[in-house]
Amino acid sequence: MRKNWILGQSYLNLCLLFMSFVYMCDSQEQVRGGLYNTFTVSSFTYGKTVLKPYEWRYIRVDLPPWFSSMSLAFESDVNIDLKRIRNASDISLPMICIREGSPPLPDVYNTSLTGLEINYISNGLFSGNLSLQTVEKCYPMQNNISLMLTNDQISPGTWYFGLFNGIGPIRTQSKMINRGPTYFFSGNISVEGCPISTMLGKFCNQTVDMLLCTESYSLIESVPDNNSYSKPAKTVVSCRNANEIACHEDYGSRVYSLDVIGIAEQLIITASNISFNQTHPSNGTGNSVLMYYARHGAMPLETLHDFSGDIGKGPLVINSPKIGRWYITIQPIDVSNKSTRTQNISSKFCYLLEWQVIQCPMDKAGFNCTLERYTLQTVLRKNPSVPFESYYLPITGKVSPDSANFPLEPLLSNFSSGGYNDDAWTFFLLEIPSGAAGGNIHVRLNSDANINYEIYARYGGFPSLNSWDYYYANSTTNSNGSMFFKLYDSDPDGISLYILYARGGTWGIGLRQILFNSTSQTTMSMSLERCPRKCSSHGSCQSVLDTSGLTLYSYCNCDRNHGGFDCGIELVSHRGHIRQSIFLIASNAAAVLPAYWALRQKAFAEWVLFTCSGISSGLYHACDVGTWCPLTFHVLQFLDFWLSFMAVVSTFVYLATISEASKRTIHTVVAILTALMAETGPTRSSNIFLVMAIGALGLLIGLLIELCSRYRSFSISTEFHLNLLDRWETLKGWTHRLIKTLVKRFRWGFIFAGFMALAMAAISWKLESTESYWIWHSLWHVSIYTSSFLFLCGKAKPATCEAERSSDGNYELTRQNSYREGEQSGER
Repeated sequence: MRKNWILGQSYLNLCLLFMSFVYMCDSQEQVRGGLYNTFTVSSFTYGKTVLKPYEWRYIRVDLPPWFSSMSLAFESDVNIDLKRIRNASDISLPMICIREGSPPLPDVYNTSLTGLEINYISNGLFSGNLSLQTVEKCYPMQNNISLMLTNDQISPGTWYFGLFNGIGPIRTQSKMINRGPTYFFSGNISVEGCPISTMLGKFCNQTVDMLLCTESYSLIESVPDNNSYSKPAKTVVSCRNANEIACHEDYGSRVYSLDVIGIAEQLIITASNISFNQTHPSNGTGNSVLMYYARHGAMPLETLHDFSGDIGKGPLVINSPKIGRWYITIQPIDVSNKSTRTQNISSKFCYLLEWQVIQCPMDKAGFNCTLERYTLQTVLRKNPSVPFESYYLPITGKVSPDSANFPLEPLLSNFSSGGYNDDAWTFFLLEIPSGAAGGNIHVRLNSDANINYEIYARYGGFPSLNSWDYYYANSTTNSNGSMFFKLYDSDPDGISLYILYARGGTWGIGLRQILFNSTSQTTMSMSLERCPRKCSSHGSCQSVLDTSGLTLYSYCNCDRNHGGFDCGIELVSHRGHIRQSIFLIASNAAAVLPAYWALRQKAFAEWVLFTCSGISSGLYHACDVGTWCPLTFHVLQFLDFWLSFMAVVSTFVYLATISEASKRTIHTVVAILTALMAETGPTRSSNIFLVMAIGALGLLIGLLIELCSRYRSFSISTEFHLNLLDRWETLKGWTHRLIKTLVKRFRWGFIFAGFMALAMAAISWKLESTESYWIWHSLWHVSIYTSSFLFLCGKAKPATCEAERSSDGNYELTRQNSYREGEQSGER
């Protein structure tokens, strides 16, 4: 019995332990999910990444429709004092930019530099409506960035973060050496989601009711046209939730979602059968309103929405609604007393929601469906130089599909339809592949007369005078306030514009006809290009992946004389090119000085080294300025820095008078070390100190070898002597001779001048910048070769050294004889 009792007690203890373990695990899961039912959709960790001057990185984050929040944390070694930023055009600052749909591009042209906000990025920047002007701004990089954005602040989709170490036209200029500060960043981005699509909010605690079309009917309305007969004009799809009466208890809010599939002309949401019950009734419902807040793609709030109004007084009407999911929040509000609307009052609002989606036929648009609409088909280019290059043609028999340029007049809407110029629109729909982020939409118009059209573009729907993303009216009235709009040609007979880094999805292009000219002939073309204007024939189009490896984007790698996102900005003129070439190439002629001295002293190894160093540096900078490149950039850069390092170190080694075998040994070790430095990081400023240290070490080793070989006959008696006075005299004599040897060994005037020239070389290296590189680096060439020449001249002549050896030998012989005499007298 006792045994069974013990077994039962043990079993009970195990059960209690197991239940405690389950409870602890469940508690930890609740803490991890913020006490709500969220889960991690994705999490990316970016290790330490170095950004050199004018380098950049893009980071892509995908937010699914059911996401609840996105957490972003970056760390860097950037330390910027906002008070010291002079103005918003300081393009050398490291900064962070954000954009939805495609990578940010902050340095299209000079006016876009005003997009730099002299404030750190924070969650508060996303508390208002996010327009293009809001998300096209950049912010100074900071040491620590911590953001947590919820689905009521940003909409789902693809978001890009751009990290730039300086912007401006120099960013894409082809340069072998960039001067400026380097910083690193690392970070983590995680996305939390809701397991149920009908639950949203920061903690997935907000219920969302889907507006499903359980009862619907279609109406085919007809309107008369100019030919006095009727034709189908529009399709009205009306829906309502069957017997679904929505009620609000005690002024609570409800959130609804509705999907707009395809291009629609109008979305109308109406609340009918509104009833109001209250335990302490006041004067009817006069003090209570039924407010609605609507927003595309994200949860609407009272302070953050696209549309708002009293749905009890009139329906919610959205003209040309964007494709995608719309969210509508309906909130009863006691206008008379908002602060006490829930105190001691029990109220109940009920209503029935109905909605209509008004659509036109596939070839028509406009509220009366009398405007022409064309869907553009994608035609891939033959043998494109980069992927995703194509042009678009309208799917219609009115134009020939043989050319990328199609005539516009046969496609235009009737100018007199509706009787107003505002109604003379012609619409085009085109689809940008989701993987083509970093592509550019190119729109061109050419005419044999004056062009009488305005161009409007909108993502996700048709544009209008009140709703557009980019537009062109004339050369002075357009979207040049946007960093993603670039106007090239704006002549009376020609227009050429780009929508840069267009986001993937459906785009609507609208042409608004201003004046009617029946005799003009206008051609239009629309294409998707990777690099605008093919980099203006001053560079090559490069395609790379973003940091996450999910997006292929393109950029222009310009030549040495041009820069800008399209290589359209001349940074170095022809005269400046000649001046820089002369300074950078001819300054290497200073290598003749140490080479001539080494040849005169029959130091053939040093002569070959200085000669090759000057030639390789001249070839390297000839390629740098775009004159001639006999070898690849990497080979020329390696040879230039490696031979320069070797020349400096070998100058120090030359100052020691040692045998050729010892020199070869030291040179071999130094060659290996300097080759590693030139291969792994040749442009690092720390290399100057490393080369100096290696040279000083080589000189010290050479002097030690020389001393050991000179005094190898010097021996100390193995007997222990207590005569401290004699030992002190010996040490003092040795120190005196060492100082005398150093004084006679070098010509200290040349040595001092050599160190001055070397200091000038270090100062020139430190003062180099991307803009003044050519002049300071030329001075660096002259200083470094002049210092080598002065150091070589600073070594004493061999005759002086021989006399030094002779005197030292006599002194040593005298010292040894005196020592022997002292021993003999001690014996006596």
